[in-house]
Amino acid sequence: MDRRSFIKKAGLIGGAAAASTTLAAPAVAQAKKEMVIVSTWPRDFPGLGISAQRLADNITKLSDGAITTQYFAAGERVGAFDSFDEVASGNSQAYIAADYYWGGKHPGYNYFTSVPFGMSTPEWNAWIKFGGGQALWDELSGEFGLKAFACGSTGTQAGGWFNKEINSADDFKGLKMRIPGLGGQVLTKLGASTVSLPGGQIYENLVSGAIDATEWVGPYNDYFMKFFEAAKYYYTAGMHEPGGGLAFGMNKSWFEGLNDWEKAVIEAACMQEHAASHEEAIAKNGEYLAKLVNENGVQVRNFNDDVWDSFGGAAEEVFAEVRAHSPLAEKIDTEFQAKLREYGGMLGKFETSFVNQRNRVLGLV
Repeated sequence: MDRRSFIKKAGLIGGAAAASTTLAAPAVAQAKKEMVIVSTWPRDFPGLGISAQRLADNITKLSDGAITTQYFAAGERVGAFDSFDEVASGNSQAYIAADYYWGGKHPGYNYFTSVPFGMSTPEWNAWIKFGGGQALWDELSGEFGLKAFACGSTGTQAGGWFNKEINSADDFKGLKMRIPGLGGQVLTKLGASTVSLPGGQIYENLVSGAIDATEWVGPYNDYFMKFFEAAKYYYTAGMHEPGGGLAFGMNKSWFEGLNDWEKAVIEAACMQEHAASHEEAIAKNGEYLAKLVNENGVQVRNFNDDVWDSFGGAAEEVFAEVRAHSPLAEKIDTEFQAKLREYGGMLGKFETSFVNQRNRVLGLV
């Protein structure tokens, strides 16, 4: 008799509805596993925070309770940027974060969130799943005693909120901006003073004038942050995060102690949420961009070609510095850039050409 039949006959599961939310468990019942998850997002944070909480809940649901999760938002157990060390040490079993937050530990981590002029979300997904990206991620994370899966994506992010218009690269000189990752290093090359702040601290710094500008995510997430109360210029299509993913980073020793079914449950939950969060962003961004403009007087802008060219030149310097860091950093950048050109060339000929022509014919903007 298999495990599910046994549980049903014992009266512990009542009906097909409960069974439909789980993955088939192994024949021999295992002791329940407890997973403490820490996050870099505040509790009930629209978009990112809700996605993280949903993932934590779904691991328990999909495992039929065989893996129980305790979720702690930023600051509830450890500070947002302490999540990496918390999990690497084994004090907690997993974190949910943007892995580019750990770029100070190794610059290769940036490529497992997003990098300037990098891959869109579909391209990044292809690289991680079928282009060797996961193996590189495993190699990098393994050096720190971790194992990571993709667990979320915001799609192409906005260029950010500014208290003045950006008409040339010179406008970044002396600008104090919250922007993490390699994108922040690009702006530093252009003369900006950049900082990396957790999401929960950005608003107060922008309102107080401690920073002049910030990037966050996109219209859906940004609307609830109320950045428009301090900065009215909203730049779309940033160079810094064209796509990519968020990370569910686990203590490697703990993960390797799971059986194959438990590992598969966690991976399935991560894949489900990775897709759901991206789809949610696409579904919501148009609606909330309209709210920002029509209800709050936000002025939408695009960076001009000269600014983009300045971004490109600075990005090349940043990538050269990454490659010089270590053999593994060079390996990650080299393989990433090769796949970017392969995927990008194909998508440009097919999907991008179609979307541009469709929007022209239909009059979409």
